[in-house]
Amino acid sequence: MNTQNLRIVSLIPSATEILAALGLTDAIVGRSHECDYPPEIKDRPVCTQARLNSNAPSARIHDDVNQLLQSALSIYQIKTEVLEQLQPTHILTQDQCDVCAVSLKDVEQAVASLTHSQPKIISLQPNVLADLWTDIERVADATGVESRRLVEDLESRINICKQKIQGLSVAELPTVACIEWTDPLMTAGNWTSELVTLAGGQPLFSAVGKPSVQMSWETLVATNPSAIVFMLCGFDLNRTRQEAMALTLRPEWQNLRAVHTGRVYITDGNSYFNRPGPRLVDSQEILAEILHPEIFEYGYKGIGWEPLEQVESATPPKVGSRQ
Repeated sequence: MNTQNLRIVSLIPSATEILAALGLTDAIVGRSHECDYPPEIKDRPVCTQARLNSNAPSARIHDDVNQLLQSALSIYQIKTEVLEQLQPTHILTQDQCDVCAVSLKDVEQAVASLTHSQPKIISLQPNVLADLWTDIERVADATGVESRRLVEDLESRINICKQKIQGLSVAELPTVACIEWTDPLMTAGNWTSELVTLAGGQPLFSAVGKPSVQMSWETLVATNPSAIVFMLCGFDLNRTRQEAMALTLRPEWQNLRAVHTGRVYITDGNSYFNRPGPRLVDSQEILAEILHPEIFEYGYKGIGWEPLEQVESATPPKVGSRQ
């Protein structure tokens, strides 16, 4: 396939990042409203929009999502008129989470209405890390580019980290609670437990390849993890700080072991942990840097993560407003 003839629309940020890593940035002619990396794709036409306000408090967002899903409405809308103008050869979407991005069903309906093009739909469905390698290969095969070197480089970075923690005893592997949402409290699922293990931790609450689960505050307190990592879905470092600070107001907060030992962390979940693209490997390195600073220093601190104790004395900002 001649890549010069490719006209690709990506409707999910992780797919956009896969395309860029494969050297196909110039072939991207349209994107979702959430696609923001790499920066050079931000000038591409936006093909989706959300039906909810992402600046609202977490509880309100959760309620709005449930109401839309119960009404059989998609959380996102496809701008079919933009797709018609772009005449794509390929559209990348996902069939993993209706809350994360446009659903496969919505994309199929939109494509059926097009009159000037019949693009090939590539739907990604990642649940574990190995699925990421498969998705990269599928995108590469569909677009006629090579993927072996990219996958090998990503796997090599994972293996380097694994080798460095091989000598650690079980006692040196902290128990880790990864928080994906704060109101209601939810733990991160799918690939997250795998990343924690690869980074030298013992994941709590979520099983590898299984969706995120809701958890009671009492369960978190009773389990008393060695480390707590906030990786809130769709939120950057600043918004995550706001949400995490709201939890510090609970009276049980000060009794948590992770708080006493200064092992509570905030991360940029939107850029890293929530996106099953190449930066999942960055996410694993972030966790390694957090859990074992005596071994790892990748340079993500202040960019991808921060310890929460740096801001514990500050007045918590109003939840739901971006800084």
